[in-house]
Amino acid sequence: MNPSPLTSLLQKHLDIGQFEELNWQGCYEDYLDLIHQDPQILRNAFQRLFDMVDSYGTEEITRFKETIQRYKFFDDQFTDGRDAIFGLEKPLMKFMNILKAAAHGYGTERRVLLLHGPVGSSKSTIVRLLKKGLEHYSRTEEGKLYTYDWDAESTNSTPGTWTPCPMHEEPLRLIPESARKDVLKKINADSEGPYPLDVSGELCPYCRKTYDILLKQHQGNWCEVLKHVRIRRLVLSEKDRIGIGTFQPKDEKNQDSTELTGDINFRKIAEFGSDSDPRAFNFDGEFNIANRGIIEFIEVLKLDVAFLYDLLGASQEHTIKPKKFSQTDIDEVILAHTNEPEYRKLQNNELMEAFRDRTVKVDIPYNTRLQDEIQIYDKDYNQKRVPGKHLAPHTLETCAMWAILTRLEDPKKANLSLVQKLKLYNGKTLAGYTEDNVKELMDEAEREGMEGISPRYIQDKISNALVSEYGEGCVNPFMVLNEIEDGLEHHSLINSESVRKKYKDLLAQVRIEYEDTVKTEVQKSICADEDALNQLCGNYIDNVKAYTQREKVRNKYTGENEAPDERLMRSIEMKIDISETRKDDFRREIMNYIGALSLEGRRFDYRTNERLEKALELKLFEDKKDSIKLTSLVTSVVDRETQEKIDVVKSRLVKSYGYCETCSTDVLNFVASIFARGDAKE
Repeated sequence: MNPSPLTSLLQKHLDIGQFEELNWQGCYEDYLDLIHQDPQILRNAFQRLFDMVDSYGTEEITRFKETIQRYKFFDDQFTDGRDAIFGLEKPLMKFMNILKAAAHGYGTERRVLLLHGPVGSSKSTIVRLLKKGLEHYSRTEEGKLYTYDWDAESTNSTPGTWTPCPMHEEPLRLIPESARKDVLKKINADSEGPYPLDVSGELCPYCRKTYDILLKQHQGNWCEVLKHVRIRRLVLSEKDRIGIGTFQPKDEKNQDSTELTGDINFRKIAEFGSDSDPRAFNFDGEFNIANRGIIEFIEVLKLDVAFLYDLLGASQEHTIKPKKFSQTDIDEVILAHTNEPEYRKLQNNELMEAFRDRTVKVDIPYNTRLQDEIQIYDKDYNQKRVPGKHLAPHTLETCAMWAILTRLEDPKKANLSLVQKLKLYNGKTLAGYTEDNVKELMDEAEREGMEGISPRYIQDKISNALVSEYGEGCVNPFMVLNEIEDGLEHHSLINSESVRKKYKDLLAQVRIEYEDTVKTEVQKSICADEDALNQLCGNYIDNVKAYTQREKVRNKYTGENEAPDERLMRSIEMKIDISETRKDDFRREIMNYIGALSLEGRRFDYRTNERLEKALELKLFEDKKDSIKLTSLVTSVVDRETQEKIDVVKSRLVKSYGYCETCSTDVLNFVASIFARGDAKE
């Protein structure tokens, strides 16, 4: 009987070889051979975490003359980008620099790494990615690590069984410290890795007790003791509580520090005779099970003070104190995250000075770059994730624009609006502002991105618009902006009427920007002639160059040298309100911009200069607008010839800008109403 298609599909994913590799077992001598072949097996938790992230590759990006190392790991290859991080390249680079210093043993390995930022700024997502990455990395050849079990004879267990080390420790810790130093010296001499390899510290109380019992049995011959040990591959798993721990605050009355360091097993006290016998203790606290990997503290500053005391020793000395036992060595990355109000309380609490001193804070702000914010929403609201509904062009863009405007600080320069500042941050050019000026704007706004509207609020309002009865299968920007405005009345994080009013005013600015955008798209669709725009731009630049350098322009048709065409230049400049008195400044500005690009080896493109692009489009639109009477749409009386031209414009909107039949009609009607009011510039 032939297997079913589903059975065949499942068999393709059956990998017995990988199962055997992940469940490798061997004696201690086998393990020493593995270390000799690959010393990187002995990396500590910080070294392994940094190498895991770095293994996905990096790339250099340059923004405002600053080079930033971008780590591709944060694109999230585990769930097809669902947890991808956008726009936080710089904070993540700072975080990775801290990890790198810790991997080299420069001091930050003795700190709590605290991700700090406003709600919804991706702190939890970053930690979730790191935990998923470690799980996957431990299953690869490059990320393999090992632990050990004790045989039944050494633990008085059922014959033929093995008892694992409760803290899945590094097997090299079984070698006495004096001999271990020589072994590590030899290993480091042979290692070609970037870090010094070190296995310091003592065995956990359970393994120390077992080791001592066997050592007495074998008259101090620790080589014989190692024959009772089986080495096995260790695969980290949060669900199985192996190498990855998570701790979050609970009700203050029910908090117990044993959740971190383990507790007595009362059923075994009768067997071993004492509650201070480590064999009658469960080493299953979050610190214990996270050994060799990473522990996450969710909203760490909401923890009871007693828990924070445990963090002091765990971070600085890499030890924990289980009840009734001595200090126990651990090897794990301590990652915590908290929000702004809780961190301010910590700063004002003099009693927590020791904790502050053992903390390295990494700010994780909101996005302040429009394109990055759009990507956050696009990964959740694309055609694949939202079948049957169409998001009109600029729906996500307008939401993202408003969100970022709430996060930006008001510019200190009187001639710069908040919307213009947003555009500068997004890479647009503006008269009088170079990349250095934009960098200065960013530097002077120290808290930018630490306040404002969370992406979660935007996502909630987009969801509301998607399930509303309006829109006929198509959601447009006005629907979502209306949802956003209605929600501001009951937003739980807005506690000031002045802030609420400011946010509503920003919505009005976003609507104006949207109007300008769709007018431009309709104008472009009416013109729809890229060659004509390039030719118009070329003519304008040629004339401006001749004008600023006091030269003449060669007429391509007659071959004669003629004076610059002042009428052409002014017809373009007037479209963006360049006055007669300011025309010389504008023309010199254009030429200086072209010259600066040339020095950097870049070619001038009118699209990178927003004002010039708009002026050229308006000029071309003026030359062609008489071919179609757009305002006739609002009268409901459209002749056949005009309707055919309108249909052509709609098809261009669909093809070039992503509109559907419904929203292309809506946007044409909307723009037609603007022209009918006389808002369009003549």
